[in-house]
Amino acid sequence: MTGPSTTTGPARTRTASSGEEGAAVVEFLGVGVLLLVPLVYLVVTLGQLHAAGFAVEGAARDAARAVVTADSAAQGAVHARAATEVALADQGFAVDGADLLQLECSENPCLTPGATVGVRVRYEVPLPLAPAALQDWVPLSIPVEAAHVAPVEEHVAARP
Repeated sequence: MTGPSTTTGPARTRTASSGEEGAAVVEFLGVGVLLLVPLVYLVVTLGQLHAAGFAVEGAARDAARAVVTADSAAQGAVHARAATEVALADQGFAVDGADLLQLECSENPCLTPGATVGVRVRYEVPLPLAPAALQDWVPLSIPVEAAHVAPVEEHVAARP
């Protein structure tokens, strides 16, 4: 006995398109790009700041060590500038002859046994992809600074 077949469940019918098909995907991509681009920029900027912090900290430590181990204060200053340039260049930062280093001595002459030598290194980290034309209106760099104090060896003769 073959009779009419019965189907269970609601009948599925296709309705007319309302013109909104795929709109959720476009909105998701639009909002995703609007949120992702600033997030990537922030991550790149924070990476640059972290690298600069690492570089100036190492530069300050190495510069102080270069001064206290030099034969004279003048030679120590030259070695400290070189150590600063190397530490910053190691992290990919261009120095371009800028004066980034400050030396302070607790005694005069600077390399008197038992004295301390203070070094401060300050570097301006440029914002990535920032056009130079905006320099007059907004700051396009973030300063990063580190300091280190090193003692002069007590068991050596005073050096000029």
